[in-house]
Amino acid sequence: MLGLGVAQAAPKRIIIVRHGEKGGPLHLCSIGKERAQALAAQYLSPTAAMSLIRNDPPAAFLAMTLHTVETARPIVKAWDMKLVAPAIGYVPIRNTRYFNAKLNKVNQRVARDLLENPRWHGKTVVMVWEHFHIASEALEKEFAGEPATLRQLLRLDEIKGAKVPKTWPDSNFNFFWILDYDSPTAQVPTRFSTVRQFFAPPFANLPSNDWGAPEPLPAGSGCN
Repeated sequence: MLGLGVAQAAPKRIIIVRHGEKGGPLHLCSIGKERAQALAAQYLSPTAAMSLIRNDPPAAFLAMTLHTVETARPIVKAWDMKLVAPAIGYVPIRNTRYFNAKLNKVNQRVARDLLENPRWHGKTVVMVWEHFHIASEALEKEFAGEPATLRQLLRLDEIKGAKVPKTWPDSNFNFFWILDYDSPTAQVPTRFSTVRQFFAPPFANLPSNDWGAPEPLPAGSGCN
């Protein structure tokens, strides 16, 4: 699998979060924009008490598509860091085989780099990602001849004692997946955990639906 079995420098932790709610192919909707601001102010803040990374500053923030770039921008601004994203991350996303094939290559390059590049050894990396390329049975079946999702590329189905979902539901924008590695030579994460987003004021109104449940969106949000 892309030579990933010869990992030499796994990170200490990878935090994966989906982009905010979409308003179309170009922009987040009002709820998605608010979620991006809330992530920067709370869960992915450099200073907030509830931050997942306040005491563990990330080595990098990675994004892959236009919606993930828009979500990550206020976060990297809060940290005064540069966002790492490929060229395809600045063009409108298209749900076509051709476009998904390009995103597969991004996923493969990023996964290989995370598990083989010594720069990540012992570090935390935050990935703001597309849910189809985190976990999707449909995408894996469409591209049966190659690894397409992080679930495949990072071998999440091999984590001892963990039941990693095969698909990230379309309706969920409110979870983190956290992968921990106890050894820099680990080929499979040691632990898998999830964190559900429950924001404090002034963002307490943001939806936080159960895994797989419909998202309750207010009228006029512009989300689709």
